[in-house]
Amino acid sequence: MRRGLLVRTCAGLAGAATLGVGAALAAQWVVQDEPITPLPPAPAIAPAKLALGALLFRDPRLSQRQTVSCNSCHDLGTNGASNRNFDVAQNGGALRMNTLTVFNAALNYRFNWRGRRETFERFTAQVLDDPALMGAANGVAVARLRRDPAMVARFRAVYGRHIDEAALVDALAAYQRSLVTPGARFDRWLAGDDRALSAQERRGYARFKALGCVSCHQGVNVGGNLMQRHGVFHPIGSADPVLVRVPSLRNVAATAPYFHDGSAPTLRHAVRAMGRAQLDLALSPQDVDDIVAFLGTLTGTYQGRPIRPPAPGSRR
Repeated sequence: MRRGLLVRTCAGLAGAATLGVGAALAAQWVVQDEPITPLPPAPAIAPAKLALGALLFRDPRLSQRQTVSCNSCHDLGTNGASNRNFDVAQNGGALRMNTLTVFNAALNYRFNWRGRRETFERFTAQVLDDPALMGAANGVAVARLRRDPAMVARFRAVYGRHIDEAALVDALAAYQRSLVTPGARFDRWLAGDDRALSAQERRGYARFKALGCVSCHQGVNVGGNLMQRHGVFHPIGSADPVLVRVPSLRNVAATAPYFHDGSAPTLRHAVRAMGRAQLDLALSPQDVDDIVAFLGTLTGTYQGRPIRPPAPGSRR
């Protein structure tokens, strides 16, 4: 069955749109003219390196005060992020932007909301050095790990040398590249399983395309491959930054709250707000219901279980 493209690009949708690695990867997965393409499998990475990266991802010694790990804000047991508007910085205050999920993050063409890092290695190094995030800069984390004989042995087995900053960053980046979430019902539909989506979900996808949402949210990660101005027609969230890297909508039903400032508490709220701010449209309740239903089909699995939101009221 040929599934045609029904995209109406919204006139006046302003901002710098810069395609990158994510778009190039998506081009390898073109499926019957659809603007959204299936997730590729996780890359092949040596098991010993993956195991080392998994340990480091959960190791609080990488933080300035040795109180948090990468997993503290990017909980792999739930949605790869948190349920806070803003996570807590090393100084006890709030971070400036909402935490993005780490699942499928390697498929984005740039990293974080501002898109300032172009490789996962540079992004990982920046997170380790940033005093508001991990903050164990100037070799502090490396020095701590070198005092652990078991960790020294693991690094030597994987890299053939003593622990250094480059190996630390490489192991973390490699592990995060493995955090792909296959199994979304939408991907099964793209592969030809017409029973994978309900009539409402298919209707929601058709509206998602026809209204112009797909102008920014397309490709393998349903976003993540361009920069865009938010609040084109009406304000949405905080004014800063003016340009944001378009977030991926993979697993979006599990990653509330939404937007760079976490100001949309539910997916319905986010869909309505985006229609007004980016498309100058007051979406009907039926359109909102249908689009939200479609977005729910983008939820994949990690280690055999569906991606899920944190428990209500939990604060990590």
